[in-house]
Amino acid sequence: MAAPAGAGSSGVLQLRVESLVRDVVDFPQPGVTFKDITPVLADAEAFTAAVAWLGAPFADHVDLVAAIEARGFILGAPVAYALGIGLVPVRKLGKLPAETVTEAYALEYGEATLEMHIDAVRPGQRVLIVDDVIATGGTALAAAGMLRRAGATVTGVAALLEIGALGGRERLSGLDLHVMLSV
Repeated sequence: MAAPAGAGSSGVLQLRVESLVRDVVDFPQPGVTFKDITPVLADAEAFTAAVAWLGAPFADHVDLVAAIEARGFILGAPVAYALGIGLVPVRKLGKLPAETVTEAYALEYGEATLEMHIDAVRPGQRVLIVDDVIATGGTALAAAGMLRRAGATVTGVAALLEIGALGGRERLSGLDLHVMLSV
């Protein structure tokens, strides 16, 4: 993994997070190498600093955080809390109880559909999308599509890491992408 150029404590944080992310080969299926962030979550100092790092660039121009299921919830909820704003859960199909808007998308190893409550955002609200990993970019694009259809403005996407070889950054070129580590 390569940490982006950074100075001072930010660079130290990136190196610490990098050392904690582990590869799990053949998960969730053969041929896929899963980037496991759970060791970062278990390290209080790294987790706290990563949450602050993810939200900092958006602190003055965001009204809500949209967190993508499931590990995006783990990062998005504390980012929203740290910024003093609300949270919109973006879930897998069939998980939300009220009326929803949905969006299908391609994964690096299949297809899926996301949903959010249709009344989760108000027109004009500025929303930051938070997820753990940017791979193909499909999940973030699906979330952005739903948010825009509901009238929100997507201010950016923040993630702990991106898998560069899968092309997500290029697919998200129209969004302000803030990623701690590129692998």
